Amino acid sequence: MSVSPVLRAAVRADVPGIAVLMRRSVLDVFPRFHDERATAAAARYLTEPDTVLIDDGTYFVHEADGQLVACGGWSKRDKLYTGSGATPSDDRVLDPATEPARVRAMFVRGDWTRRGLGRAILARCEQAARAEGFRALVLMATLPGVPLYRSFGFRELSRIDVPLPNGIVLDGVSMEYPLSRRQPGDPAPAR
Repeated sequence: MSVSPVLRAAVRADVPGIAVLMRRSVLDVFPRFHDERATAAAARYLTEPDTVLIDDGTYFVHEADGQLVACGGWSKRDKLYTGSGATPSDDRVLDPATEPARVRAMFVRGDWTRRGLGRAILARCEQAARAEGFRALVLMATLPGVPLYRSFGFRELSRIDVPLPNGIVLDGVSMEYPLSRRQPGDPAPAR
């Protein structure tokens, strides 16, 4: 019998497990979309846990039987994705009235895909960002994540080359999700 995963906020003690999960996810899922060199580069450069997200309380994990099987979160800071290189504005807190929150570092272990774990994390991100006053979410998707984000309601803004430090370039998709949509139970707009 399979254990149902539990979604919870990540804590600092999860960092080693998150790193293992991220790498395993890339090695399991990326080969369906990328060649061996691109997969190896992604496993090296896109799988560094961002402890700022954990410290901010905006990063989540799904845990099943003591193992992390999915992770992801959102950020109220300027950094868009791991592997983008450090910039002076990475830690700048975004203005929710004028800037979108960022969905960050979404990974699901290959043997746990297509079970709603990524969708549950996105729903938690949406709820939390909306509660903080943000009007939209944005993200930089790698190709394995695009189907999930589209099915959740994100729309493609543009295709972007994502250069990694070793010169490999991944295909990326800049995507946006408006948070202005009515929620179940919200009153109908006045006419």
